[in-house]
Amino acid sequence: MKILVTGGLGFIGSHAVVELQNKGYEVVIIDNCSNSSPDVIKGICEITGKDLVFEKFDLREKDKVQEFFNRHNDIEGVIHFAASKAVGESVEKPLLYYENNLSTLVYILQQLANKPSASFIFSSSCTVYGQADELPITEDAPVKAAESPYGNTKQIGEEIIRDTCKVYPALKAIALRYFNPIGAHPSAEIGELPIGVPQNLIPFITQTAIGLREQLSVFGDDYPTSDGTCIRDYIHVVDLAKAHVVALQRLLDSKNASNYEVFNVGTGTGSSVLEVIQSFEKVSEQKLNYKIVERREGDITAAYADTTKANSELGWKAKSSLDDSLTSAWKWEQKVRS
Repeated sequence: MKILVTGGLGFIGSHAVVELQNKGYEVVIIDNCSNSSPDVIKGICEITGKDLVFEKFDLREKDKVQEFFNRHNDIEGVIHFAASKAVGESVEKPLLYYENNLSTLVYILQQLANKPSASFIFSSSCTVYGQADELPITEDAPVKAAESPYGNTKQIGEEIIRDTCKVYPALKAIALRYFNPIGAHPSAEIGELPIGVPQNLIPFITQTAIGLREQLSVFGDDYPTSDGTCIRDYIHVVDLAKAHVVALQRLLDSKNASNYEVFNVGTGTGSSVLEVIQSFEKVSEQKLNYKIVERREGDITAAYADTTKANSELGWKAKSSLDDSLTSAWKWEQKVRS
């Protein structure tokens, strides 16, 4: 069975490709390599021992998307990762984010709507909840006004898919609302490799520990949490990748309750920034140079998932601990810099 993975050379996409191949799916990747590298293919193939098809082009080119689906008319499912994802950059370049994250989604859905049946997994985000009124966050929590154009593209993306599914019953879709993906494949063949200064906590931690960054900034220690730092739900990227395969299989087996569903994907446990630092120092045996600085605009106090729905309906559960995730992230960082 042939599955298209857009953005399949990125951090989460590459791990999803590995899990798909491990389950026997034939994988085709589209990636424009704006935030990834073709070198990732070598790492994927090293892990799985299988070949894959890679096509490098930009999904904003509508005619190329159409031409691709004409050639690959036997694609039965799509996992859509391709998107710009830096919150700060989205504030500075909103039109880039709206074009890249929404037009590409529309062009793919237009192709899938023509098929007698199609299964679609959308890479969404817990940013749609903003600062939730209640913790842990369930799928029924209200979607709040987005804090950034990036967050807004995830909200609008979900609306586009939901509205499309209403009029195309043969199209089945699941939006997976991720919490905070971290870590790397245990083989250290693939992992998170941000271009430029990392926007996320874990690569900044590992780059500081290895000497690439002088100091880690902890944004605020006066939040209403146990140690004053922000709390997030950190999920190992391999656990997250497996959730995509399970969700896709649910659609392909027609086990979905409706043709548009939403699931939270997290661990169900919140960890503060200082707890993450302490965990990293323990597993890496490295003392981290960090400094408490002013709060960062747009940061919410706490977000962690209620994973009951994913656990019961998908039969999926995150297995790796925070220590496991940080061990794999450190192993990957050391390999990349060796």
